[in-house]
Amino acid sequence: MEYLVLLQNGLVVLFTIAISWKLITYMWGSLKMEKEPMKVLVTGAAGMLGQIGYAIAPMIARGIMLGPDQPVILHLLDIAPAAEALNGVKMELLDAAFPLLKEVHATTDVTEACKDVNVAIMLGGFPRKEGMERKDMMSKNVPIYKEQASALEEHAASDCKVLVVANPANTNALILKEFAPSIPEKNITCLTRLDHNRALSQIAERLKVYVADVKNVIIWGNHSSTQYPDINHATVTTPNGERPVKELDTDDHWLKNEFINTVQQRGVAIIKARKASSALSAASAACDHMRDWVLGTPKGTWVSMGVYSDGSYGIPKDIIYSFPVKCEKGKWSIVKGLKIDEFSRAKMDATAKDLIDEKEVAHSCLN
Repeated sequence: MEYLVLLQNGLVVLFTIAISWKLITYMWGSLKMEKEPMKVLVTGAAGMLGQIGYAIAPMIARGIMLGPDQPVILHLLDIAPAAEALNGVKMELLDAAFPLLKEVHATTDVTEACKDVNVAIMLGGFPRKEGMERKDMMSKNVPIYKEQASALEEHAASDCKVLVVANPANTNALILKEFAPSIPEKNITCLTRLDHNRALSQIAERLKVYVADVKNVIIWGNHSSTQYPDINHATVTTPNGERPVKELDTDDHWLKNEFINTVQQRGVAIIKARKASSALSAASAACDHMRDWVLGTPKGTWVSMGVYSDGSYGIPKDIIYSFPVKCEKGKWSIVKGLKIDEFSRAKMDATAKDLIDEKEVAHSCLN
């Protein structure tokens, strides 16, 4: 009899524990899903000049940029002539019924668009047209980025993370930094991840490996034809462990010529092929850039980001320059101590000079 009572009591205890554990698990799961939504600004969101805005908005809404458990509120901005198309993008986002997408605000008012945003993806800008000189393009973009910088300065969240995509991306980011002084300089970046991803892809195709097995290429400098895609520190995961790319491919001519030229000119090749600029790959790269910045880079891996130079590797200060960086806990840091050979030094200095020249042209447009 006593045995049966003990058995019953034991079953009651086990049942109570099971129910309690299920309840705790359910409550914990509910708490995990109750993250505060992040407000994400996308400028040029109607995609009238290019399709990056149209491509990136659903990626953000699906959690590709900020994580699969991070709710978002999208702030979509474009110019007045694109208002109808912008509203169409909003309707499609709502029709897609993304679980993470809590609200969509579509506007042509830059002040309204920047209100309390935590992340700003700057796609909007005046594109370079046939026959335009670089100064002509900058004379159009400098006022745009001055105005948007002022709006972010006054209305964005104090810790807002900014990613400039519109070209000339490095110099647009620099202008934005200068006119949004209260945003920390480490919170203003530009996109060179697209070039980084292109470099990874070219190596993977060349060596007939999966792109996920290639890591630690570097894009130095400007998102322009002077950028330097550096293969010297890149590795490939093989069945025998990680091996340097330069051990797996000893064709120095390809490494120093065809590879570099292909990455530098990839955007032009895409325009020629599809009669429009890169959109899907640019949107994906912007998501990669921001995801790694917010959530961190994998251990032992670095990525390329256009950031405000602190003088590392002898690069002049006061320009936005692409460096290899690691990210942790929402902050990036430049990878230090990499060996730079003479070939790389010359390429790095050349793209730095290109950025200094762009800076001077931009400042002349302000005056």
